[in-house]
Amino acid sequence: MAHPKRRTSSAVRDKRRTHDKLTPKAVTICQTTGELHLRHKAYVVDGDLYLNGKVAIKDYAPVASAAAPTEDEE
Repeated sequence: MAHPKRRTSSAVRDKRRTHDKLTPKAVTICQTTGELHLRHKAYVVDGDLYLNGKVAIKDYAPVASAAAPTEDEE
């Protein structure tokens, strides 16, 4: 098993750990709908897909829910 040749100093150790902290996600409120959403991402409100405050797709249905089998198909 490998062993370190020199002891890692506290300064080096702490510099390495400075990048371990988490940052909060960038969340904003849409001026059109008033909904909270992640910045620069599309979001669904009342079945419509919004992007940049405008309706991108009307009556949006996610692909995963459309591909899920119903009880009739099983």
